[in-house]
Amino acid sequence: MKHFRSIADVPSLHELLDIAFELKKKPFKYRKLGKRKTVCLIFFNPSLRTRLSSQRAATNLGMETIVFNVDKESWKIELEDKVVMNGAAAEHIKEAAAVIGQYAEIIGVRSFATLQDRQADYAEKVLESFVKYAGRPIISLESATRHPLQSLADLITIEEFKTKARPKVVLSWAPHPHALPQAVPNSFVEWMKVAPVELVVTHPEGYELAPEFIENVKVEYDQNKAFEGADFIYAKNWSSYSEYGKVLSQDSSWMITAEKMRLTNNAKFMHCLPVRRNQIVTDEVLDSPSSIVIPQAANRVAAAQAVYYQILRSM
Repeated sequence: MKHFRSIADVPSLHELLDIAFELKKKPFKYRKLGKRKTVCLIFFNPSLRTRLSSQRAATNLGMETIVFNVDKESWKIELEDKVVMNGAAAEHIKEAAAVIGQYAEIIGVRSFATLQDRQADYAEKVLESFVKYAGRPIISLESATRHPLQSLADLITIEEFKTKARPKVVLSWAPHPHALPQAVPNSFVEWMKVAPVELVVTHPEGYELAPEFIENVKVEYDQNKAFEGADFIYAKNWSSYSEYGKVLSQDSSWMITAEKMRLTNNAKFMHCLPVRRNQIVTDEVLDSPSSIVIPQAANRVAAAQAVYYQILRSM
C-alpha cells in the first residue's frame, strides 16, 4: 500500500482486517518493523482520538513520532500555484511538503473542509498536495471529504460485535448546532458498500450525500422505518451537500433515543466521537450497554497500526 486516503488505496480489505485483528491481539509483534523509522503527523485542525491513536500505533510498531500543529506552530501555507505571495502566507506547500518529506518516512495529514467552497473542498487540495510534493507515503488523518482511519475502525468494531453474517447497519443523521463536514458519513458509506452488511442511510430531505458516495445505497427518509430490525445504529451529523455547508434543520426529533433503539434488533449504538449528549443522542442510550463508542474509539489504534504495517511492508 503506497498511500492511505480512501478504501480505493487498499489492495485487499480482507488482508487489512486480518492484520488489524492480529495486531489488536499482539500489538508489539512487529515492533522491529518500524525501527529507525519516523512518522510525522500534521494537524491543520484539532484532534483527540486521531492524534493519540496514531501516536500509540506508531509506538507499538517501534516508530518515532513527530507531531506538528500547523494551525498553531507553522507559517501560513499557500496552496495555490503561480501566485504572488505578498499576503499572509509565508511558505508554499511545494517547499513545506518536500521539506517534511526529508524528516519522516511516513506523513499523516489532517485537514477539514472549509464548508465554503464545495469544489475546492472536494478537490482535496491539502491532502493531494502532500501526495504530490512530499515524496513519501501519505496517510489521511481526516480530509475534507473522507475519514478512512475512522471508517476502518468502524468496520473492525462491526466485525467484532456482529451476531449474524450480514448485519443491518443504519447511518442516521442527527441534529447538531453547527455545520459539520460530510467526511465521516461519506467515508463510512464508502467502506460499508464493500463490507458484508446491509446498509441503510436515513436523514431529512436536503441532507443527501454526494452522488459518488451515495450511489446504489438505500436511503430512507423515515428514521423510524430505517431503524426497524437494525443491528447497528451509527449516528452522525453532517451539513448539506446540495446547499453546501448549510444547516437546513436542527429537528430534535432526529436525536437517538431509547424509544427509537427499541425499534431495532437490540442494535449497538456507534458514534465517531466527540458526541454532544442530549443533542445527537440521549444519556440513556450513550450510557447503556448497547453503546459501543468506547470500544469503537479503542479500535482506532488497531486501524492506524494496520495501515502503518501495510505501508512499512511496502517500503
